[in-house]
Amino acid sequence: MIPRMYDGILADHFRTNRQMAFLAGPRQVGKTALARQMADLYLNYDNLDDRRAILRGPAALAAKAELDRPRTHLPLIAMDEIHKFLKWKSFLKGFFDGYGRQCRVLATGSARMDIFRKGGDSMLGRYFLYRQHPFSVGEILRPQPPRQLLRDSSKIDSASWDALWNFGGFPEPMLKQSSTFLRKWQANRIDLLLREDVRDLTRVQELRSLETLGHILASRSSHQLIFSNLAREISVSVDTVRRWIAILSYLYIGFELKPWFKNVAKALRKEPKWYLRDWSPISDLGARCETFAAGHFLKAVETWSDLGLGQFELRYVRDKQKREVDFLIVRNQIPWTLIEIKASRSVLSPALYHFQKETGAKHAFQAVLDLPHEAIDCFAYRTPVIVPLRTLLSQLP
Repeated sequence: MIPRMYDGILADHFRTNRQMAFLAGPRQVGKTALARQMADLYLNYDNLDDRRAILRGPAALAAKAELDRPRTHLPLIAMDEIHKFLKWKSFLKGFFDGYGRQCRVLATGSARMDIFRKGGDSMLGRYFLYRQHPFSVGEILRPQPPRQLLRDSSKIDSASWDALWNFGGFPEPMLKQSSTFLRKWQANRIDLLLREDVRDLTRVQELRSLETLGHILASRSSHQLIFSNLAREISVSVDTVRRWIAILSYLYIGFELKPWFKNVAKALRKEPKWYLRDWSPISDLGARCETFAAGHFLKAVETWSDLGLGQFELRYVRDKQKREVDFLIVRNQIPWTLIEIKASRSVLSPALYHFQKETGAKHAFQAVLDLPHEAIDCFAYRTPVIVPLRTLLSQLP
């Protein structure tokens, strides 16, 4: 097994904080293995016996964990897939308020556990959210939690790079490195997500139409979402398509990337782009390269935000003259880094110069897949430059 960055992140959390840790992320990204490894008492809501223990209420769970018994350390209780419990928020709130000083709590979910921030009961001050991602170049090179924003560039060995590129960053297929296993794993994962999870976690009735949308989007990673076209393709309303894409994002099948338009003349404001969380099934080289980079950049901005290193967002920039830069990292609401992705070396994109001037971004990179690693600090440059993608990614979490 390869060490994970999240082992150290959660160890740091429980060493310094009394709050619950919420660990959210896609199915099969490694949350269960981590929870089992850390916990003194592990409960999985998918297990009938564990579910009964949770449904009996906070007092019964405290008794099962023997919280009335003095110990040299506070026991860690892990509740896996707890988001499937309809009243999971009120349950955790009640358990933490009643027993939070007698134990530590780790709650995991394969759907977004921060969704309730927009409404419902408040858990302010009771938890910190950490979002687990597949393996990345940076995590393979340095599995320790990042203590600062950027790291020195390091060279990833060819075998690790090829495994990550060819088999994706999800632990099991990346470690097995078997094409046969990968194909079966991909089919089973998509079937599980589009059928079981949608059925269990949403009220969608037209499951076949949503499944059709999921398969359409699987072939359009890195493309702009034209909701009206998608609605016509599957014969539903535009509002339904928007709602279903939000569900696919909620279940971590993919994510929407919204355009940045502040201080950009004639910028697009509405059309998001769509990226899969798993780049391994994408056959088109350009789309695979861009999706591969997108997964790394999303992991960086969410990890930095979760660790309190700042508030980061991932966007893209496009204007009505069709000038576009694939990615913009926004730091504390200020454009920070523009990144254009290329599979092979080409002339430096004029859009980088244009949008760096428009946005005031500090850095602007054209990151190229087929360039070999260079022992440089990409972030030492203030004007647009061409850099190896593997060098740039090595400086991120």
